[in-house]
Amino acid sequence: MKIKTRSILQELNEVAERRNTDALIESRATNIINSAINLLESIHKHYDAEQADELERRLINSIKGADPAKFVRGIRKIVETQKQNKKLVESNE
Repeated sequence: MKIKTRSILQELNEVAERRNTDALIESRATNIINSAINLLESIHKHYDAEQADELERRLINSIKGADPAKFVRGIRKIVETQKQNKKLVESNE
């Protein structure tokens, strides 16, 4: 049976990989958080307060539940409501 030994270079590479992984995770998290902040600001500028709060809640729940479809359904629901309201206004004119 062959004994598996590790060189110092292999050990150093593993330490570097862990550090790089930590830095990568930190960098990704920072980017995602900044993007989420920008998205929330855009949502609050574009939609009324009630819709913006609903979309913010859906975004957070989508992240917690790892289900982006929850947020997409919320956007589609708002778009559909806006279309219906527009048709209603046009038909009343």
